[in-house]
Amino acid sequence: MSLYDDAVLVLKSYEDQTDLRQAYLDHLAAHPDGMWKSCHTGHVTASALVIDPEQGRVLLTLHKKLRMWLQMGGHCEPEDTSLEAAALREATEESGITGLTLLPGGPVRLDLHRIPAPCHFHYDVQYAAVAAPGAVQEISDESLDLRWFPYDEVAAVADESVLRLLEATRARL
Repeated sequence: MSLYDDAVLVLKSYEDQTDLRQAYLDHLAAHPDGMWKSCHTGHVTASALVIDPEQGRVLLTLHKKLRMWLQMGGHCEPEDTSLEAAALREATEESGITGLTLLPGGPVRLDLHRIPAPCHFHYDVQYAAVAAPGAVQEISDESLDLRWFPYDEVAAVADESVLRLLEATRARL
């Protein structure tokens, strides 16, 4: 199965955010290249909020280009076999933590956001990844900083999209 086909199946089975889910499906139907960065009208991305439920904290990255505290994530790559695999790869690469596991049940949220040119939109499919107790992060070249934040401190550093993702993740836990 192709990554495109996997994305369509994942989105069709996602039961929340019905209007936004349909916008994702419409985008993919109109753009067979809609999984790839080269699709400048917008493309699907995969991300994961890295959490440590035992200590009630999340790991956020200070994005190098955007200079915002965000969850781990990014573009799908040709070697990704599924959206889950892409989200897990991105979370592992950007956090430096091995052994992350995605929360069961598929995506936690969808988030469509405008990005700087030449592309116009990221159709982000958001997952949550659980870190083992005591996991140690390691900063990547894509980040200015990488830091654990207690759940109640996230609102002071992150935007609404990260807060909605954290809320949905905590509800799923």
